[in-house]
Amino acid sequence: MSADETTIPWRSPTLQAILVSTLVLPLGVPLLSPVLPAIRDSFGITDARTSLLITAYFVPGIVLSPVIGMLADQVGRKRVMIPSLLAFGVTGVLAAFVNSFSIVLALRLLQGTASAGVFILTVTFISDVFDGVQRNAVLGVNAAALFAGAAIYPFVGGALGSIDWHVPFLVYAVAIPAGLFAIRALEEPPTGEPRTGLRYLRGAVDALPAGEASALYGATFLLESVAFGTILTALPFILTADFDASSVVIGAVLTIQTIASAAVALKNGDLAKRWSNHRLVACSFLCYGIGLLVVWVGQSVRLLTVGAVVVGVGFGLALPSIDAAIGRIALPEYRAGALSIRNATTFLGRSAGPVVYTGLTVLASYAALIALSGIAMLLLGIGALLVTSSEPRVQSSESPRSQ
Repeated sequence: MSADETTIPWRSPTLQAILVSTLVLPLGVPLLSPVLPAIRDSFGITDARTSLLITAYFVPGIVLSPVIGMLADQVGRKRVMIPSLLAFGVTGVLAAFVNSFSIVLALRLLQGTASAGVFILTVTFISDVFDGVQRNAVLGVNAAALFAGAAIYPFVGGALGSIDWHVPFLVYAVAIPAGLFAIRALEEPPTGEPRTGLRYLRGAVDALPAGEASALYGATFLLESVAFGTILTALPFILTADFDASSVVIGAVLTIQTIASAAVALKNGDLAKRWSNHRLVACSFLCYGIGLLVVWVGQSVRLLTVGAVVVGVGFGLALPSIDAAIGRIALPEYRAGALSIRNATTFLGRSAGPVVYTGLTVLASYAALIALSGIAMLLLGIGALLVTSSEPRVQSSESPRSQ
């Protein structure tokens, strides 16, 4: 294969607009999480009611992602991407000027809908514009940008929230210039003749390999729900109960894990030259299994951090590989729809994981749940390795489309 297949075209206006848009997305939850207690105290409400600000952000992505994807396939990527970016910024900023929890919650619902559009269209644009190994490389950079934002924004939100809980919402304004830049930088990629209504649905079902697509969507749900249920929910409770860890220590553990995900995602192009996307996803299950078992047996904060990092490696392997695999099997005229289903399963997994794991504590301890999850993920990873090909399905003859 040629040496430049994994080269990132940093000067491409399309890539610049995509990455700027992607960097906006982690503002949705990580920026706001540190100020939830302040919002709770300001309105005098319960923890459960306050957490609706997070739930309200994810629910539209679960329900409306397929509709957004279908719309993008029918009217064009850019016509959905730009309004989504602008709406994300405007609804976020408006929340800084209201003092009604119900209105803030309604704005979060609207913002969650907009974020689903940006999530779907960033990876769709990449899949439309780039081919082969370079698609993996660019998706890896895109995923790394997501992880980097998720690592940094909690510190920004916490610092601004110490002034007043309204202040972090002003940061969402950065999505507005991002949207204006995208108007100039993005070009609508050719996707074939758009179809509408039942013709679109029938064509999408016929064009997408059912078995392969179901496996990829199922893997997405499992990986997201287990990560959010174990590392992002159960692990902080374990660190507090067993090691009397402070919030600073817990934040540091999760930040290190996120940095590991970003570092691995950056290498996805190089990895895709050697192994298929399916094999990389199988390896991510193995990393989850090994990492969770390390967390289970860990007798120190340091060892639990090692386990979390191994899970983070798995997450960094999976995210760009799944998107690349779906982008490869979906025809251009149905690609946004196919990736929108991936987005819906992502949001569903992230919403379900914490609820399922905390709910199951009436039957078993967090340690037992982590051990069972580790064993299950390890077995799934071994099984996936046995049935997937190690050879990459992208060939050197594939050349990147115009950028």
